[in-house]
Amino acid sequence: MTITITAFERSPDRGQGLARDMRVRWALEEVGQPYDVRLLSFAEMKEPAHRALHPFGQIPTYEEGDLALFESGAIVFHIAGRHAGLLPDDANARARAITWMFAALNTMEPPIFDRSIAIFVERDKVWYEERLALLKDRIRGLLNALSSHLGDAEWLDGAFSAADLLMVTVLRSLNGSGLLEEYPNLPAYIARGEARPAYQRAFDDQLAVFNAASVG
Repeated sequence: MTITITAFERSPDRGQGLARDMRVRWALEEVGQPYDVRLLSFAEMKEPAHRALHPFGQIPTYEEGDLALFESGAIVFHIAGRHAGLLPDDANARARAITWMFAALNTMEPPIFDRSIAIFVERDKVWYEERLALLKDRIRGLLNALSSHLGDAEWLDGAFSAADLLMVTVLRSLNGSGLLEEYPNLPAYIARGEARPAYQRAFDDQLAVFNAASVG
């Protein structure tokens, strides 16, 4: 059965690989599964046909036969559970990798996402500078803990896993902020993820969509 995912027709990330379909593309590339992509406009994302797949009218979604999923983390977890290569075989190592998957999305991502939202939509608020400073302090605390855990290791827990895939995509949203550079092992960690051939294929495919939309 052919896998079909959805993605932005015109991504607001302007081809930087930050849209959340990137996570799903990367996971599918890591496990060697072909897939089709259905591109949606912002208007189409809110129509009943798409809301039947994603109740909140967002991307990505995942369809395979009778199975339809939404939420990028859940989709990556499904892919990792169904195909070898993204979760360890050892039960304890697998549990630890899943723990780090949750940590990437539940602990690391919320304040990083809030920072992005503040920068783009809250600049005119009188409390903007104070809120941004608070968010940066919170992010620094998380980055410090993550940096300490990672140390000199290549990946979060042994071999590369879905946990690293999600963590790298979350951290990339801080590129250009100056925050990552305060913890030198974290930019190096991100670079290792970006150097993986599967990541490069996923990034190139997503960038091609942006380039095509720009020409059009």
